[in-house]
Amino acid sequence: MPGKRIGAALLAVALGLGGGWWYVHAGFGGSSQAAAVYQTQAEQHDVYVRFEMEAYDAIQKNFWMQPGQYDLPKLFLLSAQKVSGASTTLATSTREAAADMLQSVFAAATSTEEKRAWAVGMLQVLLYNLPPTNRDQLLSKQQETALRQEVANVNPQKDLYGDLGLSKGASATDVDTAYKQKSAELAASSSPAAQQELKKVAYAHTVLSESASKTLYDQAQVEPTVFGHIIGHTLYLDLSQISPTTLGEFGRAIDAASTTPGLSSLLVDFRGNIGGDLSFAQAFVGLFVGQNQYAYDLFHQGDYQPERTTLAQFGELSRYTHVAVLTDNMTQSTAELTTAALKRYKLATVLGTTTRGWGSVENTYPLTTVIDPNTTYALLLVNSLTLRDDEQPIEQNGVVPNISTNDKNWKSELAKTLPSDLVSAVEQMLARAPWKF
Repeated sequence: MPGKRIGAALLAVALGLGGGWWYVHAGFGGSSQAAAVYQTQAEQHDVYVRFEMEAYDAIQKNFWMQPGQYDLPKLFLLSAQKVSGASTTLATSTREAAADMLQSVFAAATSTEEKRAWAVGMLQVLLYNLPPTNRDQLLSKQQETALRQEVANVNPQKDLYGDLGLSKGASATDVDTAYKQKSAELAASSSPAAQQELKKVAYAHTVLSESASKTLYDQAQVEPTVFGHIIGHTLYLDLSQISPTTLGEFGRAIDAASTTPGLSSLLVDFRGNIGGDLSFAQAFVGLFVGQNQYAYDLFHQGDYQPERTTLAQFGELSRYTHVAVLTDNMTQSTAELTTAALKRYKLATVLGTTTRGWGSVENTYPLTTVIDPNTTYALLLVNSLTLRDDEQPIEQNGVVPNISTNDKNWKSELAKTLPSDLVSAVEQMLARAPWKF
């Protein structure tokens, strides 16, 4: 059964305390949790034990694997030993024994600061090693805010107006004037630094010269995620990542191209797409097949949760008789899930290389126990795994393209599958990086 294979494949990672690195994948959203119920005396008497056991309960309830598939008390023991250096033991593999063990560990701390550091460190180590490794985290309030900004495609450190030498909110006319002046100055230099600066200036102009993207940036500092270009009879759309604005940007790009005569093919570029908002996949597939149709499955604690499309068909897409999707080994999360759904329905021909295989869905779960007067904490947990078109997990496997550019005969296969004009567009774009500006 696929569910058992999924659990067995990743269980060893948790118990082996392996390595890896973290990034936000398919979905990210908030969740509320009731105040902790003190089930043991250790929790009643020690706020740090209470903090750890509130996290214990949240993991058991919300983590994607069934509790019986991993030994949570043992993971707490290993984390406590690593962080505190204590040679403590666990009487039994139960919740109560874990609380008693943690109480003995915290009793050995020499200060409040050390207890706080141990409490945070234990959860960081434990969460890091839950499978898939380094997807789960303990987030401070500041880290959670930064993460939400990243998912929303907001970078407070970036100033597009400043890149053009302008003040925030400058008019479109001022943007054009500044761009012409700066680009002319930079183009006269052949230094790598000048060429890199020219790319920044060109990107700033692209965002701020288009009214819809300028308004988004002015109001919420949100940068665009969809970049369009017409190649012959093909509309090429690069989706650099998936944010809450991506679907609207896609719709505007399709609308803008509706007055261009002769367009008959659509080329969607997911290369390098880091993913983002999970709901995008349900909505995007709906634009092609209609509302309330099967889109994909999520796998959580042994159960399959079917997700359905959320939007009606978008009539403007009917003119595109052929659709192709470009992928590479950095296409991940929601971009992988969307690709798998398009492939399942035979809505698009997928070209390129197998995707990255980062198919987890994360949610945040706030901890109500306060151990630091300066911040609060939340767990970022993998709540579900996404499944690809053959019902196998995207995690560790990726989505396999219909035509792999690693195959020596891929060009001849491409010519058999797609019309010549789209073949030309595909070959042109595969020869270069995604078209950002």
